[in-house]
Amino acid sequence: MVLSPPLVDEDDERRHAVERQSDAVRGTRNLDGTQSHDKAVPNVLAENFRQGWADTSLSLAPLPGAAYAAKRRAALSERFPGERIVVPAGGWKVRSNDFDYTFRPHSAFVHLTAEQGADAVPDSVLVFEPHGNGHHVTLFTRGRSPRDGGPRGTELYSDRQHGEFWVGRRRSLTETSDALGLAAAAREELPRALGTGVPTRVVRGQDAVVDATVAPAPEADAELLQFLSELRLVKDEWEVEQLRIAVDATVAGFHDVVGELRHATRLARGERWVEGTFNRRARLDGYGLGFETIAACGTHSTTLHWMRNDGPVREGDVLLLDAGVEADSFYTGDVTRVLPVSGRFTDAQRRVYDLVFAAQSAGIAALRPGARYGDFHDAAVRVIAEGLEAWGLLPDAEAALAPDSQLFRRYTLCGSGHMLGLDCHDCGAARQQTYHEGPLQVGHVLTVEPGLYFQADDLTVPQELRGIGMRIEDDFLITADGPLCLSAGLPRAADDVEAWMAQLL
Repeated sequence: MVLSPPLVDEDDERRHAVERQSDAVRGTRNLDGTQSHDKAVPNVLAENFRQGWADTSLSLAPLPGAAYAAKRRAALSERFPGERIVVPAGGWKVRSNDFDYTFRPHSAFVHLTAEQGADAVPDSVLVFEPHGNGHHVTLFTRGRSPRDGGPRGTELYSDRQHGEFWVGRRRSLTETSDALGLAAAAREELPRALGTGVPTRVVRGQDAVVDATVAPAPEADAELLQFLSELRLVKDEWEVEQLRIAVDATVAGFHDVVGELRHATRLARGERWVEGTFNRRARLDGYGLGFETIAACGTHSTTLHWMRNDGPVREGDVLLLDAGVEADSFYTGDVTRVLPVSGRFTDAQRRVYDLVFAAQSAGIAALRPGARYGDFHDAAVRVIAEGLEAWGLLPDAEAALAPDSQLFRRYTLCGSGHMLGLDCHDCGAARQQTYHEGPLQVGHVLTVEPGLYFQADDLTVPQELRGIGMRIEDDFLITADGPLCLSAGLPRAADDVEAWMAQLL
């Protein structure tokens, strides 16, 4: 890691004047536009930086998803005629001092641009300017670091967040326009583009300058976010292919983990080894993780979102692995398997696993176009409630399922699935009537993931079941013929899981 300070000269002040508002709000610079650790550059060196550079411009073909993104922009334009629409990508988020987290743009921005992985540029903003019966769409973004000594002429070597000496090459504005199939302009021009008095809707909370420039319109902005979320409910063919890529990489990560289980048992924090094994696959085959990996062994498997991953992986325990690879297109997989560390379930573990498997199978059977979204959850929890009644843990399944009771939730707290796409829990701003209370449609992609979680200190549960957590999760595409399991590359039934693991351990 390079620790030396960036270099600046007098030309930096012009750049600071343009960016001061954004950077001061974001906290990456002092209020006067300087950094306390900046080091001045002799004029002769600054002049030297301005000379002797080859022409490295590229001629780029449109990205494969660009045509589909154009259709989504057209749908957005049609929905809000005569209004300006502003969709920021978001910016850097500080991890510690002058180090940022890896940049991941807002999902609505990705959906409308089809931007890819490391090419995404922080602080980019997509603006729909009303024109006639439609909109002119412009992406305001940061192009390549110039070499000619202009207003941003020292960025190349002086800006640790944006300078290409520090972070690598970006596309030029022309290259961005060619790749994404839309007009591109310099980010510095954004305030002027937002300055005219046109009714404007904004995706809020992503860009401090945009939020400060455009007066809030809470109802209008919420309606925009809702529409953008619902626009993602039905996936087109390109999105389905991206989800296949993400899920296939996720499946490969599970294979990797099983192959490393023996080594994980020899480590004090074997869960971390499991986490790292999967995360390596995520970076190799995709942009990274769709969410933080859950590697929960033993009693940790009863914690729904166990992400500490600091425990051992012991023979005789089960490992609950809930993980997903985010593809370079930002679409993610989300799969859960419970792996017996020794390669075989104990009788008590299999008893719980088989009930969860039966519940998931019932949920899958309820997936079909036209079915109410909640049907698969209802089918899964009915199987679980009836199983718990048979085990003597519930006095009456029907009573436990009643809305004013829901006693079954002591052992299976959360829902049995969710929409999947650019976000792991996709389309979160959609209306109830179009999502949770709406019908399943061809093109929906969702998970089915019932579970049972018997806490180690739960005295209502027999001793042999305490500390066992089970969840089985797969990703499904709704087709005209029913559900298609995208994660079918992994076994589900207990016997098949054991046979699979025997080949890899």
